[in-house]
Amino acid sequence: MPTFITRILGEGFRVFFLSAGLYGLFVGLVWGLWLVVPYMAPDYGMTPPMWHAHEMIFGYATAALGGFFLTAVPNWTGAPEARARFVTLAAGLWLAGRMAMWFSGFLPPVLVAVVDLSFVPVLAAKIASQLVRRPKPQNMIFLLLLSFIWVADLLTHLEWMGVTADTLQTGLRAGLLALCAMIAILGGRITPAFTRNAMKRAGEPEDKWPVSAVGLDKAGMVLVLILPLSVLALGISLVPGTLALGLGVVQTLRMARWRTRWAVRQPILLALHVALGMLALGLILWGLGVLGIGSEIAALHVLGIGCVGGMTLAVMSRAALGHSGRDLIAPGPMVVAYGLMAFAAVSRWIGTELDTGYLGAMLLSDGLWVCAFALYLIAMWPALTGPRAPRAG
Repeated sequence: MPTFITRILGEGFRVFFLSAGLYGLFVGLVWGLWLVVPYMAPDYGMTPPMWHAHEMIFGYATAALGGFFLTAVPNWTGAPEARARFVTLAAGLWLAGRMAMWFSGFLPPVLVAVVDLSFVPVLAAKIASQLVRRPKPQNMIFLLLLSFIWVADLLTHLEWMGVTADTLQTGLRAGLLALCAMIAILGGRITPAFTRNAMKRAGEPEDKWPVSAVGLDKAGMVLVLILPLSVLALGISLVPGTLALGLGVVQTLRMARWRTRWAVRQPILLALHVALGMLALGLILWGLGVLGIGSEIAALHVLGIGCVGGMTLAVMSRAALGHSGRDLIAPGPMVVAYGLMAFAAVSRWIGTELDTGYLGAMLLSDGLWVCAFALYLIAMWPALTGPRAPRAG
């Protein structure tokens, strides 16, 4: 097997961050094509918008999760990294799920569901075997959130199989909110920590460093766990909407002391702050939308594009650079990609409120998304596919 392939399959961050970038680009291109020429959409056994939503949440985002957890959990626990054999198996299962969804119009719905639902349990089993070495509650919680994502995906397939009549929309929203819960927890750890470290290296006095409020952190932890669970249990209703509003306010208050203004100096750091800002904004907008104020669909796209898209780009680029031995300085194309992703979220949100020009706003947002991933692949290709950079000195 060529060295290029063995290198990519040898480390989880390489194959999954590369797969996430390629698939994010692919789904964006396909969606843009369907918006312009809708009759070209193949028969999926589901509407193209639902395929698009499913694949962004349970296709693109799960690839990013795979790369992150297979890289981060060994660092948390001291466990050996997953071997190339497992990484190859996991990547194959993820890819099989994407192929099953693409050809779902020609395959039995039960088969599509089984194949698509196979990746997350295998990933969860691997990280569980690593987490038990040091079973800290703050890390074990991610297994619960992965189970929420799996159940949410199951709900989408149950409707497509004809077992249920109205679980698709619930599953899509619960899956997205479970992803947002992970981002709230992880972002709440790494964003102030990375900002603090950067300020310390820059010689900033300690009294200017980010500060976390224990009470707000605990409130946020409770809310991020209850919110996706409430959607799974109650659907799109008053209770989840109110919880989202509360979590959005808590997230805003948490960020108020994380020195976002200082982070403007370092784009690779600022991208984390912007994605978490989109999380707070999106939760507030979604809560209001569920309560009948504003567009609930527009709010979902602030969360999906601005929060999930923005945070995954920020974390994947940072991890790819760090774990390939490169300096944690975002290349120029990557800096532009961060900005394009944020603008994609804003344009999609604004477009929903327009009386005319809605399609144009959707195409603009999709185009910005596609360009962001094209730039990500250009900027991160050496880190994801090339050898580790030699250590200085």
